[in-house]
This record gives sequence, structure tokens and C-alpha cells, in this order.
Amino acid sequence: MRTLLNLIWLVFAGAWLALGYAVAGVICCVLVVTIPFGIASFRIAAYVLWPFGRTVVERRDAGVMSALGNVVWLLVAGVWLAIGHVLTAVPLFLSVIGIPMGIANLKLIPVSLMPLGKEIVSTDRPFAPR
Repeated sequence: MRTLLNLIWLVFAGAWLALGYAVAGVICCVLVVTIPFGIASFRIAAYVLWPFGRTVVERRDAGVMSALGNVVWLLVAGVWLAIGHVLTAVPLFLSVIGIPMGIANLKLIPVSLMPLGKEIVSTDRPFAPR
């Protein structure tokens, strides 16, 4: 079932959202100072392509720098990416088969707003140590 949902997701929302994250990642990698934001953006782009069967958890070693970086990310790119999630979730809710994908889209909003200090793990092992 996850594979079917992921394939439908990829066609209707995943490819467009991943493209947005990839563009944000390239823009962030242009400057040396914002490379960590670019890496986080590419990590989320991979997650957005195939979200079912994975989840986001807080990293235990995230500190003050992650929090400060999240504030910068929120102001520069996070709000725009979250708006993209909302704009793609609304049409997905209009069909019965799109409801799980709309819910998944809304679950991606917190990580799009504050990606630093988060880790993407399999839903089979969400608390497994890395």
C-alpha cells in the first residue's frame, strides 16, 4: 500500500514539491555560509519524493545553532515552502484517494518550516539509534 500511495504522491504532489526544495537547496549552496541549509533542503527533497513509510524525528544532538538556523530558514525559505504544501494539500483533499496524500502534505509543513535538528527515519524504526 505504501508503494502505491508513494507512486500516486509522486505524480500529483511529490515531484513539484521536491523541485521546490531542490531549487531552495541550490540557492542555499551558492553561498558558503548557507550550505547547511542547502543540505537540509536536499534531504527534505528526497523525503518529499517518497514520504509514505518514513517519518521525521527530533535529533538528540541538536542545539542552539540548529534553533538559530531554523529561525533564519523560516524567514528565508520555510514560509514559502509551507505555503507550497498548503496549496498542494487543498486540491488533494478534493478526492477520496487524495485524502491520505493531503494529510501527508500537511504533516510535511513542520519540517519545511524548521528542518534543522530533525532526522528522517523509517516508520518501522522511528526510535532506532543512529
